[in-house]
Amino acid sequence: MASTTGNAFNMSLFRRLLSYTKPYKLTFYFVALSAILIAVVAIGMPYLIKVSIDEHIIPRQFDGFTTVIGMMTAVLIIDVLLQLSFIYYANWLGQQVIRDLRVKLFTHMMGFKMQYFDKSAVGKLVTRAVSDIETIASIFSQGLFVIISDLLKMVVVLGFMAYSSWKLTLIALIVMPFILYATRVFQKAMKVAFEEVRTQVSNLNSFVQERVTGMKIVQIFNREKVEYEQFKEINDKHRNAWVKTVWYNSIFFPIAEMASSITIGLIVYIGVVMNLGAEATTMAVEIGTIVMFIDLSQKLFRPLRQIADKFNTLQMGMVAANRVFAILDTESQIEDQGDLVAAHLKGDIEFKNVDFSYVDNELVLKNLSFKVASGETVAIVGATGAGKSTIINLLSRFYEINSGEILIDSASAKAYQLSSLRSQIAVVLQDVFLFADTILNNITLQNPDITEDDVIKAAQKIGVHDFIMTLPNGYHYNVKERGVMLSSGQRQLIAFLRAYVSNPSILILDEATSSVDAYSEQLIQDATDIITKGRTSIVIAHRLATIKKADKIIVMDAGEIVEIGSHSELLQKENGYYKNLYEVQFLQQEVA
Repeated sequence: MASTTGNAFNMSLFRRLLSYTKPYKLTFYFVALSAILIAVVAIGMPYLIKVSIDEHIIPRQFDGFTTVIGMMTAVLIIDVLLQLSFIYYANWLGQQVIRDLRVKLFTHMMGFKMQYFDKSAVGKLVTRAVSDIETIASIFSQGLFVIISDLLKMVVVLGFMAYSSWKLTLIALIVMPFILYATRVFQKAMKVAFEEVRTQVSNLNSFVQERVTGMKIVQIFNREKVEYEQFKEINDKHRNAWVKTVWYNSIFFPIAEMASSITIGLIVYIGVVMNLGAEATTMAVEIGTIVMFIDLSQKLFRPLRQIADKFNTLQMGMVAANRVFAILDTESQIEDQGDLVAAHLKGDIEFKNVDFSYVDNELVLKNLSFKVASGETVAIVGATGAGKSTIINLLSRFYEINSGEILIDSASAKAYQLSSLRSQIAVVLQDVFLFADTILNNITLQNPDITEDDVIKAAQKIGVHDFIMTLPNGYHYNVKERGVMLSSGQRQLIAFLRAYVSNPSILILDEATSSVDAYSEQLIQDATDIITKGRTSIVIAHRLATIKKADKIIVMDAGEIVEIGSHSELLQKENGYYKNLYEVQFLQQEVA
């Protein structure tokens, strides 16, 4: 979506946003009707004040004065009720819209390819889903309907003024062109300023999110002063963006206030001059009319000032909407048009001439072909960057391949429904991610089909139960954000249990024991033996024990397979790649 910077208003974007009010059209119409009635009621009080002065106070005729006071009270009550309904339901409508929009945005983002998240700052995405969408709500609560109400109020007031005295109306309109021009210039300037504000808010959120997440690195490498200076610079830019909006407001509103005061002065002056020039027995303009026009001129100019202010709110919401819709319009979904349901897989896997690249023209996998039979445990070894982890990312369809084909049980991976395919593949990563929740919920991931008893039995079977019961509250122990209350080895054990209870047809272990202590490693090795039994398993190998037990070892280098065979077969190859790797790396582990 093109940026709206510099344009006072983007009507197509506004229409798109209004489409989200369709499920709540009755509320929308009620709020609109309230806005109209508020505009009509606006002239009631000034007119009744005129009647009080001209028909009762000046001539000292108080018959019926109580009735006028009663009418004033009724108008006041009606105005209060209308304002109450208007404010409540306008805000209610805004919250309903952003709830629906936020759900749609979050659902859309969950379907993105991993490649999208590789290139997008987390802080900016959080800003879009939380701060920007909250700003959109103000379009309905403080922007759109308030502007409509004020515009209608101005039309009604102006029409009534013209009906009451066209001469005084012309006086009130003398400064109107100047105010309208100033408002237009103000709106355009504020549009650009608010675009900059939202950009700086995103930058600030991204910076803070990354530094808080990586605070350990900041402190380990004594980066506090450097990060402080960077934060100060970003924060200054954020402040300057807001100061610019304050500057524009500080210019516009005093000008608008001065114009209103000049208009009132002219009405009083001309009204008095007209009366001085009239005959002694008559008045060209009644005193009550002059007072009424003073009040009506305020009701004419005050909405104009408010419209400029509310238009700022509207524009800020539109800027936020533009950013949110830019994500909604992003096409980065994995193709999910398969009709096969992977209720249970045998686990046969075949890569046929697969090419893949994260960046255009930089192949990570080159013409890759291999087979994994059902129930086999296959280890993949190679230097860093050889393409080992890429294979498992492609198998789970987190990325789309450039060319070739990936077959699972003799059917293309694309032929399966994406959710059903991933439900049959469990992955244990080297860097385990745990949510700020209980151990139980981190294992089941809120799956209603997995009970606590199922988790306990599985934990007992793979030898994890005793470790969990040593923690406060056992399975209901809250591990806090990213599992910081657990060691890396404990997090790995939780990840193994999470994979096991999902009962996958295919199990993937991505260097799952590379950074754990000896005790945890033994538990993980025992768990590995249990959960890999009878199911197809692919292991990104790091430890020697895993490699020796594998039915087959795939050796990779620079995105290509250089050797395939069992541990013993590969060791017999003179000057073989695996043999050299074993002697340099794995044999050292065995000696240690």
